[in-house]
Order: sequence, then C-alpha cells, then structure tokens
Amino acid sequence: MKLTIVGCSGSFPGPQSPASCYLLTAHDGVRPWRILLDLGSGALGAVQKYMDLADIDAIFLTHLHPDHCMDLCGLHVAVRWDPSGWQAGRIPVWGPAATADRLATAYGLDPDPGMREEFDFRLWMERETVQLGPFRITPYAVNHPVEEAYALRVEATEYDGTGVDRVAVLTYSGDTDSCPGLVDAARDANLFLCEAAFEEGRDDAVKDVHLTGKRAAQAAAKANAHRLLLTHLPVWTDANRVVAEAIPEFSGKVAVAVAGVHYTI
Repeated sequence: MKLTIVGCSGSFPGPQSPASCYLLTAHDGVRPWRILLDLGSGALGAVQKYMDLADIDAIFLTHLHPDHCMDLCGLHVAVRWDPSGWQAGRIPVWGPAATADRLATAYGLDPDPGMREEFDFRLWMERETVQLGPFRITPYAVNHPVEEAYALRVEATEYDGTGVDRVAVLTYSGDTDSCPGLVDAARDANLFLCEAAFEEGRDDAVKDVHLTGKRAAQAAAKANAHRLLLTHLPVWTDANRVVAEAIPEFSGKVAVAVAGVHYTI
C-alpha cells in the first residue's frame, strides 16, 4: 500500500500544504485502486498532481469540519460540469449521517437532490468494516466536538504475483483527543498517521479536541503501532516541538507528515 500526503495542514490550508487529504493506492492483482481519506480545504488541486480525478475509487470522510471535507464542493463541479462529459459514474463517499445535507448547504443547493447525482453517499456504522477492492476500512468513534468523528483503520491486501498475499495496516486518527477508540483503531498498525495539532503547555486548558505529540505517542505505544507519523499541524504548531514531545513516549520511529511525500506501507 502506498500513502501519498496530499495535504496535512491542521485546521486550514498552510503556505506549504492544503488541509487534510491522504491518497492510498493498492493493487488487487488486476488494477490499482485509489482512495482518499478526507478531502479538506485546498486539497482538490493538489490531488490532481498524483491522479486523474476520474480514477478516484472512493472517498472516506472522518468528520464534517471544512478542513476535512469542503473540497468535495469543488469535486462536485468537476463531475457535474465536465464539458466532455463525466464518464466515471457517481463517486462513492462514506461519511457521517449529515454528509449529503452539509455539502448541499455549503454549496447553496436544495438538499434534494443536493450532490447525490455526483456522489453515492454512504453512511458509517461504527466499527462496521467496508470492503472496497483490496481495502478494508473500519471506522472507530473518537473524541472530537462534532456529532460524528471517526478514526479509520485501513487494511490492504495486495497481490504481487508471487502467490503470497501481503496485508498492510494504516490507521488514520482523523481529529481527536485521547480516547479508547483511537487505541483500538491503531492496534498493531504498520503506520499510525495521527494528528498532533496541540502543544503541551500551550493548549492544556483545551480538552476533548486535539492531541499533542505526547498524547499521540502514548496512543501509539498503547496500540503497539510500528511507526508514528504526526500530521494535522496548524501553522502555529512547531513540528520540532511535537516530535520532541512524542519521542520519549514511543519506542518506534516518529516523523512529521510533509505534503508531497510518499510512503510504502
């Protein structure tokens, strides 16, 4: 499984990165499959550096804050108004129950049909796994101040022609503070892509919103994750500081996500 960091800026796009969006690619022995985890503010333009929009197999939303979903409005335009005609059909979108209505409101559309002619909206059921091509995606409810917020556990089975199937696991935290669901989602993950928007000391008074580097690393350690990749850092959060917070709490490799970088899992 290949991870491409399309956007990793926390809360709003930064000067070096769009907001949250992560491209996962895996091969089922017939063709490559491509899914997006979140499509936040500013991410749609950057996605096109790595793929044709018609090759999106599905989009999986962790929650409905704009920095995680709002560029679906631009994708709606790309699908509906393609002058050569959109040939790829409706794009499946998994998300919270309010997803379709929220996006219609954002674009000023009547909720019926809203964007349902462009997107096939499907609802998360907590801890119920979705199978799509080589991917298995399971949502875990996490601790963020919206009606529904999920961490996503993604398992990919790839076929390399040798007769040996390889299973890789990536867990993406979405937005969350510490909670049992996050640890369950990240259990034994090969790569734990985890937000660390806050800094110890600076943000101690704010509870149940975001993690620090320290708390992200503590979750990774409890989950026995193999690698920790910190993400969703706003422009005012110091990457060096969150890494320094994380290292004493986690014995595995720690790094910070950078837009445009690719990882093999």
